[in-house]
Amino acid sequence: MVTLLPILPRAAGFVRFQRLRPLLLVLPLLLGLGACTGPGTTTDERRVFRYNQPESLTSLDPAFARNQANTWATTQLYNGLVELDDSLRPGPGLARRYEIAPDGKTYTFRLRSDARFHDNAVFAGGQGRRVTAHDFVYSFRRLLDGATASPGGWIFRGKVLEQAGGEPSDTCFVAVNDSTLRIHLKEPFIPFLGILTMPYAYVVPREAVRKWGKDFRAHPVGTGPFMFKEWDEGNAIIYHRNPNYWKKDAQGRRLPYLDAVQITFIQDRKTEFLTFMQGKLDFLSGIRAGSRDLIMYPDGTVREDFRGKFRLQKVPYLNTEYIGMQQDLTNLRGDNLATGRALQDLRVRQALNYALNKPELLAYFLNNVGRPGNSGFVPASLPSFSAAKVPGYSYELAKARKLLAAAGYGPGKPLRLRLNTVAETKELCEYYQKKWAEVGVLVDIDVNQGAAHGEMIDNGRAAFFTRSWLGDYPDAENYLALFYSPNFAPAGPNKTHFKNAAYDRLYQQAKLEQNDTRRYALYQAMDRIIVAECPVIAVYYDEVVRLTQNNVQGLTPNPMNQLVLEKVSKN
Repeated sequence: MVTLLPILPRAAGFVRFQRLRPLLLVLPLLLGLGACTGPGTTTDERRVFRYNQPESLTSLDPAFARNQANTWATTQLYNGLVELDDSLRPGPGLARRYEIAPDGKTYTFRLRSDARFHDNAVFAGGQGRRVTAHDFVYSFRRLLDGATASPGGWIFRGKVLEQAGGEPSDTCFVAVNDSTLRIHLKEPFIPFLGILTMPYAYVVPREAVRKWGKDFRAHPVGTGPFMFKEWDEGNAIIYHRNPNYWKKDAQGRRLPYLDAVQITFIQDRKTEFLTFMQGKLDFLSGIRAGSRDLIMYPDGTVREDFRGKFRLQKVPYLNTEYIGMQQDLTNLRGDNLATGRALQDLRVRQALNYALNKPELLAYFLNNVGRPGNSGFVPASLPSFSAAKVPGYSYELAKARKLLAAAGYGPGKPLRLRLNTVAETKELCEYYQKKWAEVGVLVDIDVNQGAAHGEMIDNGRAAFFTRSWLGDYPDAENYLALFYSPNFAPAGPNKTHFKNAAYDRLYQQAKLEQNDTRRYALYQAMDRIIVAECPVIAVYYDEVVRLTQNNVQGLTPNPMNQLVLEKVSKN
């Protein structure tokens, strides 16, 4: 039973009451954990993992796992056919094994017999039933169903077998029997297994979706290590341990080790950091500038005051921060059109790249969180990355000035450009502005709202813009698709409308190449074209900073910045 507190006046006391609400919610829910841990056991703080989610969490339905908040939350509740290992390679998940046909177009998955959906009232007797191949057919078709309105249908569209009109075929997903699933592609697509590790491809039970409809977002039923208990929107989410989880550790002990997960929603980053320092959160990811400067020196090392108080990890992140240069003048107007015309000159694009001191930027503004973008567009955390085979742009002012002079710009004729950005990157843009001024390029900065900024870029109305590309799956194809000409925005990710026939041929060839070594060589050849033609400036390859309390064990980071809690424990 929850004890209600007296209503406090709407002043400082009311604010304190609002901040206490997650704790008031959590206490009674955690008292019920004895049912999850078995007779004679009790739950203490050491078996509850607490993390904060400052960004909006909109759904616990994996069909809507389009951002980090939704992805982290759904990862604890569901599983897919395959999952990534620590090296970002797909391996068995709910599929105990799988085969790929020699032509690369048919994938056959043999399912585990011991994976069950969470116990829930939607099932007969309240007991979760076994997961079958029919559940995956249902889940995948639901993702493609327009009535679902999922943003994740793209993982199958254009890849699986299609009808004459371009819609996925009725036979692209086939349940051969309860334990065998086949997926038919229209042509080989090598990163397909990596795509199937995404939360969009997690399995859901039709019973729960049919009962709750759109409200399945707040009544999730999965197969994962934790089961949904409560969601007080804007305050806290509670998960309890799944006592029937199908995974065991190397010693044969059933996972997970934790009894519960608590997610809170402190939006203010400073308050979030202070809450972590008070020991009330077990983990932080992606600390902001103010807190970063507080705990880290510009070289990225931890300041003496904080050494030993927590563990700090700085790990590669599948994200490239870049500056784009529109190659298509069709939709540009005014200053953007003038900027776009100037950026048609390859020498100008290259000069802008040579003028940026990327190591200095990382040290002064980001405490060396990141790696200078001195190679191609593909980030350093992917196995195909090679700075030796894809040399990029270093800081060379003399080369920048020479290229600008050859393009007709100099002391008597400065180049004027307009750069579009958002408030979060304004400080970095002011640094770019300063460095470009040193070579005679005068840049005005337009700061836009996030949604308006994205819309301008997608519709080709921004000639010169800041952007980032966070990988959906761990394969360089996901980055190189940004320059494939059939992928022009707004329908596709090619924001700059870059078009190059040689590049397109290499991309098509790489999609079909099953040998990793040969495929990586094709990726590198494509990235060399991007360096040479310079439709973008790769500013830096991102890293993520994670802070973890000293008593947390088993929380392993990877470049996808996944949050996997099934093997986490606290001592």
